[in-house]
Amino acid sequence: MPVDFSAFAAHCRTRVDNALDRHFPIGEDPTQLRAAMRYSLFNGGKRVRPILAYASALAIDPDINLDVIDPVSCALECLHSYSLVHDDLPAMDDDDLRRGKPTCHIAFSEANAILAGDGLQTLAFELLTKTDLPAHTQIRLIRSLTAGSGAEGMVLGQAIDLAAVDHQLDLTQLETMHRHKTGALIRASVAMGAISAGADDSQIAALDSYAAAIGLAFQVQDDILDVTADTATLGKQQGADIARNKPTYVSLLGLETARAKAEELHRQAQDALASFGESAVYLRQLASYIVHRSN
Repeated sequence: MPVDFSAFAAHCRTRVDNALDRHFPIGEDPTQLRAAMRYSLFNGGKRVRPILAYASALAIDPDINLDVIDPVSCALECLHSYSLVHDDLPAMDDDDLRRGKPTCHIAFSEANAILAGDGLQTLAFELLTKTDLPAHTQIRLIRSLTAGSGAEGMVLGQAIDLAAVDHQLDLTQLETMHRHKTGALIRASVAMGAISAGADDSQIAALDSYAAAIGLAFQVQDDILDVTADTATLGKQQGADIARNKPTYVSLLGLETARAKAEELHRQAQDALASFGESAVYLRQLASYIVHRSN
């Protein structure tokens, strides 16, 4: 495997892109459903969640054949892509841009975007049954993805987010929202890579502490970028959260304190990996990338 993180991340993106193309080819479709689903899957995403799954698996077993992780990474990207399609809808965040391109409902209509999101969500769970892992491991993976994405995870976070518009949240409430909306699927990504590689309970617990820290750090950095980066760099409308009067870490803490918060979470993530050796190098590098990224 590459030592340099940029090379590792590029390797993972290529793996998951190729696997997604195999598992969900263009195919024959008299409607726009498959086209809308593929548009949302292949629109330039950073593939952070698949990279986390690969890196977590390698932290447990440096010699693992990553072919085993490919369907897991594809499932995570399908689930994440569905969430973005639905988040962008007029009834939700009402965004016109995603990764510098028209959002799915702009490109394909609102109805097609809803159906594309539905299709991507169900495809995610189907893919978890296409691994070469034992049935009991597949069930654990499905449970992890369900917990991270459903009414106790990501979906709950989005519901809290929508309810918070034009309302003042305190820091604890804001963290609760983001630990669900963003953090829950990130924690699932790390757990699913580890489960696939045969991690024991103590390893999963340590990795979950790591994932909880970077999941929150990801959102803190998003809030920082929303006020410091321009629209072209972000790939979405700059200042969108401010325009919607949404609570953010920057609005609650101020820019410099938000940056300090991100760095503290970065330290927590690194500390959580103390029991791991060189096998966790990619997880350590990924934590640094999340906190210091520019888009």
